[in-house]
Amino acid sequence: MGEQTRKNLFEAFVGEAKAHIRLQAFAERAEKDGFPQVAKLFRAISEAERVHALNHLRLLGEAAIRSTEENLAYSFNQERTVNSVYYPQFIKVAEEEGERAAALSFTHAMDVEAVHGELYEKAMRKLLRDEVGDYYVCQVCGYVADNILPDRCPICGARREMFKKVT
Repeated sequence: MGEQTRKNLFEAFVGEAKAHIRLQAFAERAEKDGFPQVAKLFRAISEAERVHALNHLRLLGEAAIRSTEENLAYSFNQERTVNSVYYPQFIKVAEEEGERAAALSFTHAMDVEAVHGELYEKAMRKLLRDEVGDYYVCQVCGYVADNILPDRCPICGARREMFKKVT
């Protein structure tokens, strides 16, 4: 694949992935504002953007869709890098600029990324035993609880009602 085409595919992947998430947020807001049909439209287009992003990712072949073991290892390494390299830099800059809300958001994300890494490690070990369990995601900070729904989020303190069970 040509170098510029690879760069363009990556840029398109990132853009489509961002659009997918952004449109999910727009759908939530439309529901809240009392526009269910608009929310449905946002969710439908969000799904289309997800399809585009996956198509681009498959063409890139970058840890795209390999074996589950390889995908877990890749994801574990990504979490470790984000947690140890990027978020500390983001927090430092936000604090220097007096952006307390951003620093707190980055701190929560960094703390949760460490937990994600632990969950990936645990999943790699579980593959051998083929165990199945439940996950619960804090809708405030993104913390993922494994099998046990906590009364409060250990990262941000959100109540148990703020967790969403992953199906």
